[in-house]
Amino acid sequence: MTSKIFLLIVSIIIIGHSIGLAQKAPRFHVIALYENGGHHVEYTKAARPWLDKLAADSNFTIDYIQNTDLIDSAFLSKYHLFIQLDYPPYAWKDKAVKAFEDYITKGRGGWIGFHHATLLGEFDGYPMWNWFSGFMGDIVYKNYIPTFARGKVNIEDPYHPVMKGVPSSFMVEKEEWYTYNKSPRPNVHVIASVDESSYTPDSDIKMGDHPVIWTNPNVKARNLYIFMGHSPVLFESEVYKTIFRNAIFWAACGRKS
Repeated sequence: MTSKIFLLIVSIIIIGHSIGLAQKAPRFHVIALYENGGHHVEYTKAARPWLDKLAADSNFTIDYIQNTDLIDSAFLSKYHLFIQLDYPPYAWKDKAVKAFEDYITKGRGGWIGFHHATLLGEFDGYPMWNWFSGFMGDIVYKNYIPTFARGKVNIEDPYHPVMKGVPSSFMVEKEEWYTYNKSPRPNVHVIASVDESSYTPDSDIKMGDHPVIWTNPNVKARNLYIFMGHSPVLFESEVYKTIFRNAIFWAACGRKS
């Protein structure tokens, strides 16, 4: 074998190895803040393996934390997407609050919040996070259906990327629908709402206008709030999983820096 042929073979091997490494590089990085106890532990137990499989199949990474102790600007800079997986907007460390507000307002990454993320008010001796209330449409938590109810969700913006492949309406089999002091509609872009007349069993705990999926266009970060997120049965719904999957790829691709 001549030296030229040998060098050519070596070059091909190196180039092939480099291409292989490039192909294996993760598309983006996700951090998920979740509750590992209380009423939402079963939802988390269903969400984590589904998220892990999606990450493996779709070539992105996902890390998990159970509190806000590690969160600061340097920590968040590693992630393209922050998933608030059933974690309330109170009892956060001060440095985490500041870093998160900066992350959202400056578009340093995307955000998806579920269910408990709108438990806005004074709870467990903690004051309300006023910035987060504004982020969610200037709302305050008011009440919920503790006995759960089946409900029909209607899509209001079928052209939003998160609604790709989603029917015009779908049923949520079991949810503890929250109510707020007012509808967030004037301050956010509503993507879907629940038809309160469809509640089974019926309930007197209603809002009238009741958005359940929305985004706030007044911040730079791509963001989406999905109210449904209490019961693990949600992961038996192909529609719910489609919305969740679409939300991840949409929100993760909006990083500004």
